[in-house]
Formats: sequence, C-alpha cells, structure tokens
Amino acid sequence: MCMAKSGVWFSLNSFDLKILAVIFMVIDHIGMYMDSAPAWFRDIGRLAYPLFLFCLVWSYHYTHSRARFCLRLYLMGLIMAALRWWVEVYQWPEAGSFYNHNIFVTMLLTCLLISVIELASRDRLRCGLLLGGVLLMQLAFYAVPWYLLPQLRQISGDLLTAIFPNLALNEFGYDFIALGVAMYFLKERPERLAVVYLLFCLILFSQEMLGDIEASHQYFMAMALPFMLAYNRQRGRGWKWFFYVFYPAHVLLLYYLSNFVLK
Repeated sequence: MCMAKSGVWFSLNSFDLKILAVIFMVIDHIGMYMDSAPAWFRDIGRLAYPLFLFCLVWSYHYTHSRARFCLRLYLMGLIMAALRWWVEVYQWPEAGSFYNHNIFVTMLLTCLLISVIELASRDRLRCGLLLGGVLLMQLAFYAVPWYLLPQLRQISGDLLTAIFPNLALNEFGYDFIALGVAMYFLKERPERLAVVYLLFCLILFSQEMLGDIEASHQYFMAMALPFMLAYNRQRGRGWKWFFYVFYPAHVLLLYYLSNFVLK
C-alpha cells in the first residue's frame, strides 16, 4: 500500500470509506435496537457519521450539479421521515421507537451552508438568495400550525424537520453541521483538519464529563481520523444508490427484527 500524503501508511478511496462507515453504522444500530448486543457496539458506531460526513464534503466538492445533489438529499430526508411516520403512527404504533434516523437532513444543511459561505466571495446575489432561503426554512418550521403536522412534531427525524430542515433540530445538531463545514474548507489541509477534528472530539469529551448524556461516548469518533487521513482522492467503485437505499432499508429491518422476531 502506498503512503498517504498525511503520513498514514495505507490508502483508502471514497468507496472504501463509505463501506467502513456502513459497517460501523450497522454495528451501532444493532447495539441500538438489540438489547442483547454488547455496549461497545455503540462506541464503535461513533465512527460512522464522521466518515459519512467526510465523504459528503468531498462528494460535494466533486459533484457536477450541486442543485441535484441537494435535491437528492432533501428527497431522501422526506423518505426517511415518511418511513418513520408510517412505522410509528400507522403500521406499528404499539411497538418501540423507530428513533431519530435522518442523517440526510443534517447533510443537506451542511451542504447549504457550505454554498452560502463560498458564494459570499463571488456572487453576493446568489449568496443572499440562498441565505434567505435557509432563513425562510427556519421561520417556516416554527410558523406551521401544529394541527397540520400533529404527529411526531418537533423531534429530530419527524415530518416537520424533513419538510423544513432546522439548523438546531436535526439528528446530529448544529455542532456537527459546523464540523462538516470546517471539514470542507480544511479538506485539502490534512494537518489543520486533524487539529480541528481532535479539538471537536475533546469538546465532546468535556461535555460528557460534565454530564451531557447526549454526548455519550461520541468522542470515540476520534478513531475515525486515521481513515480520513488515508483518503487518496480516488472514487473507487460507484454504487451511489446502494448507500442511499441501504440506510432506510437496514434501519427498517433492524426495527422489525427487534420488535417482532427477536423480542
């Protein structure tokens, strides 16, 4: 194996990183849904989203159409929210929680903020329009009458957060959106990326030490950094739609197994 420019003695392409992220994600969700799973499954799972986020910023850099890219994320976010509504409200309301699975919303917001920042220096009109659109989404989120979307309202992963993506209320929160933006602008400076990423993990560790249960072992994501530094800027195999389809499919399968087969 070749030595990556960052000093890591192995090389990974985009497809490799996505497969690793999928493996970590499945382990994490097995730990989430299966009571008998070892507790460390959730710790290993902390590596999944940072790797997906890293792949996202490079995909956004290379994509031929950012508008189609964002539209795809938006539509997938709607599909995930509709799936949750179908499971929790319509199909199996007596079963356990489907949980707040909708990384597409967080990814979409990350991409939109990246574009706002980039446009600020070269196209102020488009920057203002896009920034205004993001602001309108935030206002619409709070302005929609409660009776129009009464089920699963104002929790991450519900219909409202998918229709009007909210910067503060999404699966990973505004701090991971900020991390994704930082990743994008530091992606070609691996040393600085590593420092910012580890500082972010240190903040998460401090939050947990102060009793923030939502930060539970999230600092384990520091272990994903060597994989990011080994990225060789090669695409590898395609399989683009596999990753889009696998995400909702595996969540639905694990949910069904945990509630109706292995319970």
